[in-house]
Amino acid sequence: MPVPTDAFVDHLRSLLDDRAILTGTDALDRTADPRGVLSREPVVVVRPADVVGVAATVAACAEAGVAIVPQGGNTGLSYGTHLPADRPAILLSVSRLNRIESVDPDRWTITAQAGVSIQAIQEAASSVGRKFAPDWGARGTATVGGGISTDAGGTNVVRYGNMRDNVMGIEAVLADGRVWDGRRSLRKDSSGYDLKHLFIGGEGTLGVVTSAVLKLVPATPYETSTLAAITGLDDLMPLLELGEQHAPGAISGFELIPDMAMDRLTEVLGIPRFIDAGTEYCVLVRLASSEPVDDMIAGFLKAGVEAGHIVDAVVAGTADQEATLWVMRDEITPMTLWTEHQHLGLKLDTAVPIDQIAEFVRQISARSAEIAPGALCYGFGHVGDGNIHMMILPTSDEAIEPWLAAKPAMEAAIDETVFGLHGTLSAEHGVGLLLRDRIGPQKQELEWEMMRCIKRALDPENLFNPGKLIPDPEV
Repeated sequence: MPVPTDAFVDHLRSLLDDRAILTGTDALDRTADPRGVLSREPVVVVRPADVVGVAATVAACAEAGVAIVPQGGNTGLSYGTHLPADRPAILLSVSRLNRIESVDPDRWTITAQAGVSIQAIQEAASSVGRKFAPDWGARGTATVGGGISTDAGGTNVVRYGNMRDNVMGIEAVLADGRVWDGRRSLRKDSSGYDLKHLFIGGEGTLGVVTSAVLKLVPATPYETSTLAAITGLDDLMPLLELGEQHAPGAISGFELIPDMAMDRLTEVLGIPRFIDAGTEYCVLVRLASSEPVDDMIAGFLKAGVEAGHIVDAVVAGTADQEATLWVMRDEITPMTLWTEHQHLGLKLDTAVPIDQIAEFVRQISARSAEIAPGALCYGFGHVGDGNIHMMILPTSDEAIEPWLAAKPAMEAAIDETVFGLHGTLSAEHGVGLLLRDRIGPQKQELEWEMMRCIKRALDPENLFNPGKLIPDPEV
């Protein structure tokens, strides 16, 4: 892999402060992905301290023809920050852009730099009686910039939407080093193209987001969750409808939890088994409101039992129980439960229309049993927005070889199933390199060409994160 010259790195050092440039082992340590995989290639990590430093870095890279791969909290799962193999590149980390610039409860906004963690935003909002709604398991590490780049979702999407729905404006450095300040707090503005949406979900391919104005919502001091054992996947949509009927506007999370994963959580983490009804699936439902929600939960559960959808249920009675239920949800991934072999598996970030969730899980499970009978297959995730994370992986050394032989056929079966149900391979984790060459059939070629036109217009030299997100038209 080509690397920037020593002379170019020295030039960057002359533009930035002493802490800005990392090379050698210090730089490699910044490339470990959530699976613990380190880059084995030489890498230069550049960490500007402010937007001026980002602009200077981008301008220098543009002049020298050095590509820029932006990096947030490095929690991505789609290889979106891998360096290109065919040209010199730097990894531009926003880790030092970590300042909350303003908290404005009267405007219901927070303005923060791109390197601020999602958890820090949540805590700042809470300190003024407000709430920042987007939330997911990596909240302590994931950053504002990273969340914007992938249009991240999480467990509150059913009520509050993806990151896109919670960003009011952004500041970004463009390919020639100019800074576009589009940080507005307007709730309504019909003055033309809403350019921020080009960067939200753009995976750093159009520019470097350096700051954003984020939307706040009313605090929900009354939050209670219930874990309910259901008779089967066909209960999901009727239960979601019952939830909206008995708790209109109060459901913030509605998650599918497989029974077998709860067994594993007890074994690995010692999390208590809250419910053991002998069913294959449970749903974890959170109600959040400015008013007590106990009666709404009771009404929802009563209706679910009477309709034959719910077999048994438990309601969190304390704050500790509430927190433990959601730790269970956060830690249900193979990276926690099947650590040794998780890096070999398939971790789907798919979404389908919500009425197709049951069919999707059944089809993927059936194809896995047919193509890779020795692999473990289970699904969990966001029922309210159709984003079910299916996991397929070997769980023993003996299963590795047959699994690796079956993996390409399994990927093809997944793509066929997802596209056949009019779904997407990328719901909230991004396309990156992982899905770039598989996602083409999801859209008309005209739509991809429109995206290529935007890329050429804003980044004519393909400076930003080259090779990511948009499939090659020849593939």
